[in-house]
Amino acid sequence: MSVKIIGLIRLKDPAAFETYRSQVGATVERYRGSIVARGAVDKTWWNELPCAPFEAYVELSFPSAEDADRWATSPEYQALVPVRTAAMDLMLFRVVG
Repeated sequence: MSVKIIGLIRLKDPAAFETYRSQVGATVERYRGSIVARGAVDKTWWNELPCAPFEAYVELSFPSAEDADRWATSPEYQALVPVRTAAMDLMLFRVVG
């Protein structure tokens, strides 16, 4: 069963974000995943969670939960975490359906 990874993003450093964005796709593909969609958040109707609004999102797809977990904990992705941390605040979660 395929799974989705959803990332909700609040940008901190546009230059660091571009560096991260230019490298993260290869790590996703290495673990059999793909970037399905990404873009800016255009409008928020409700935000009942105790968090600031998000500015952007990304949707990834993997063939299995195991592939998604292997990607998220992979050395290749973990090497990008310092750049990611400089670039954005991120909520990243896996959904199945």
